[in-house]
Amino acid sequence: MKSIVRNVYCVGRNYRLHAEELGNEVPAEPMIFLKPSHAVVPMDGSTIALPAGKGEIHYEAELVLRIARPYVPGISVDELVDVMALGIDFTLRDVQSVLKKKGHPWTAAKGFRSSAPLTPYTAFPGTEEIGLTSFELIKNGETVQHGNTQDMIFSLQEIVDYIADHYGLDEGDLIFTGTPAGVGPVADGDQLTLRFGENTLGSCTIEIRE
Repeated sequence: MKSIVRNVYCVGRNYRLHAEELGNEVPAEPMIFLKPSHAVVPMDGSTIALPAGKGEIHYEAELVLRIARPYVPGISVDELVDVMALGIDFTLRDVQSVLKKKGHPWTAAKGFRSSAPLTPYTAFPGTEEIGLTSFELIKNGETVQHGNTQDMIFSLQEIVDYIADHYGLDEGDLIFTGTPAGVGPVADGDQLTLRFGENTLGSCTIEIRE
């Protein structure tokens, strides 16, 4: 990682088709949850260990923004963000389903160790340019997710303004901006690769470990 990770904000249900595939309502405002900074691990070709015995573990590929300076009202995303990455919001889906039925927080399903793999950072091209390039998650050689910021329900600017207004936003914070449709389970030995356009940004091998 480029520097110390502070807060890890995540946007839920920010792609309409993803919300629909899980049978969820499309939110009227950004749905924000947090992961511990300890959940962030490098997606650098190494093996990532995930917990066994917790039911299905789903991948959710996302564009990730790194905040470069303190937020002030009126600042644009282009001024606020220096670099970006791609990441995976791993989710214990069976655990999450139980928590949702009970009305409990999602932390147990979203915040476990290694639940936020992150590729090496790359320069942020700007809000206009980034919409010209899509990202994808490749699982065992097959593309399973394909996303583009133009398909987001809430724009990058709306996301950063909302988070800053409700929770605060400062240098070192990360924002996982939401996942497109196509989420699904991982299994022991799966190979995952994240690409932005023609460029491979990171990869890993999954190990399901007791």
